[in-house]
Amino acid sequence: MLDKVVIANRGEIALRILRACKELDIKTVAIHSQADKDLMHVRLADEAVCIGPASSVKSYLNVPSIIAAAEVTDAVGIHPGYGFLAENADFAEQVERSGFTFIGPKAETIRLMGDKVSAIEAMKEAGVPTVPGSDGALDDDTEHTYKIAERIGYPVIIKAAAGGGGRGMRVVHSEASLINSIHVTQSEAAAAFGDDTVYMEKYLENPRHVEVQVLADGQGNAVHLYDRDCSMQRRHQKVVEEAPAPHLDPDARAQVLQACVDACIKINYRGAGTFEFLYENGGFYFIEMNTRVQVEHPVTEMITGVDIVKEQLRIASGLPLSLKQEDIKIQGHSFECRINAEDSKTFLPSPGTIKHFHAPGGNGIRVDSHIYNGYTVPPHYDSLIAKLISYGEDRETALKRMEIALDEMVVDGIRSNIALQQEIVKDCRFQEGGVNIHYLEKKLGL
Repeated sequence: MLDKVVIANRGEIALRILRACKELDIKTVAIHSQADKDLMHVRLADEAVCIGPASSVKSYLNVPSIIAAAEVTDAVGIHPGYGFLAENADFAEQVERSGFTFIGPKAETIRLMGDKVSAIEAMKEAGVPTVPGSDGALDDDTEHTYKIAERIGYPVIIKAAAGGGGRGMRVVHSEASLINSIHVTQSEAAAAFGDDTVYMEKYLENPRHVEVQVLADGQGNAVHLYDRDCSMQRRHQKVVEEAPAPHLDPDARAQVLQACVDACIKINYRGAGTFEFLYENGGFYFIEMNTRVQVEHPVTEMITGVDIVKEQLRIASGLPLSLKQEDIKIQGHSFECRINAEDSKTFLPSPGTIKHFHAPGGNGIRVDSHIYNGYTVPPHYDSLIAKLISYGEDRETALKRMEIALDEMVVDGIRSNIALQQEIVKDCRFQEGGVNIHYLEKKLGL
C-alpha cells in the first residue's frame, strides 16, 4: 500500500480523498493555495504545503510546485482528484518520471481518451457503440465534408477533438452553414485548446446523458459498477445525478456494460474511469471517457457499496482488482444534488463568508462538503460547495429523502442554488424519470 499521498486538489474532493487515505492508513499531504489555508482537509492532513497564491495557474496547476511538495514531504503518490490536472497526460507523465505514483491511468491512456477522435476510434475497435460520424478528423476537402454530412444526415454537430465541458462544439442544421461552422469551431478550438482538429457527428436532438462507471487494474481485470443518469444539465454542466439510470432498454444496457468492461481490458486501463454516452430511442452512443474519479461518484457508491476512491488507491499501489463482476449488485437508488455558491435564478457566483451551515441528516442521507460555519468561499475557483446525496430502497424513496434533506439544509451568508434543487426534485417530469439533456434549460427558459 502507498505510504504517503499528496492530495493535489481542493474542496470536497480533497476531503473525500483524505478520508479514504485515513481508512487505508495512508499518510496525507495537503497542498493548497494561499487562499485555501483554512480548508478542512488542510487542517486534517498529516502535513500541509502552500504551493502558491490564489490563482490556480500559480498553485493547483503549477506542476513543478506540486512535484516539489511531494519531494520535500517524502510522499510516494499524487492523487489529482477531478478538474485541474486530473486529466492532464503531461502531468501524469511528469509525476511518474519524477519517481512518484500517479493515482490514475497511464499518461498514454489519458492522451488516447483525451483526444475525442482517437477515443472514438479506440472505442469502435473495442466494440463500444458510437455516434455516427466522420470517423476521424475533418480535412480541407470541402466536397468530401459535404458527403460526410449527407451520409450522417442533418443536423450534425462539429466538435473539437481536444474539447470538453461543453466547449468547442457547434450544431449545424443545413448544408449552407456547414463549412463556415467548421471554420469557426476550428478557430475557437485553436484558441481554447491549442489544437484546431475537429470532427463531425450526428446531432441527437433529445438524448439522455447516461454514463458507466468502471474500475480496472491494468493487469487484465476490469469491472463495471453499473450506470448513472446525468441528464439534468445547464450549459452542459451537470446539476443532478442519479444511479442507476431509470427506464433503460435492458438488453441494450447489458450489452453496453459488458462492452465498457471489454474496452478497459483492450486498452489496458488502470484506475477508475467513466464512459459517457448519449442515449436515445434505446440506443447508446459513446461521446467520451473521463479518466478520473467523477464528481457524481457517490451515487454509484451508495447503490453498490464499493468505495471508488479506496479502490483507486489500492490499484495505484499495484494490487490486483479485489472485486469480481458477480460480486457487484445494485441495491436501491441514489440521487446527488450539486450545491453551488451561486444565485438560483441568475447563476452568478456568490463568494463570501458562510455565517451558518446546517447539514441535513436522517436515513439514507450523505453530505460531501468542505464548508463549515465561518468558512469563506473564495472567488477564484469552482462554485461547488457541497454534494447532497440521498439513498433509498427504491427511486421514489430516495427522491423523497432528497426533498426532505433539501428542506433541512441551511447555507446562510452567501447565495446558493438550494432553491433550484428544491424545484427540480418536485418537478413532475423529473419524478417520472428519463428526462433529456435539454429539459432543465427549457424549464428555466434558457
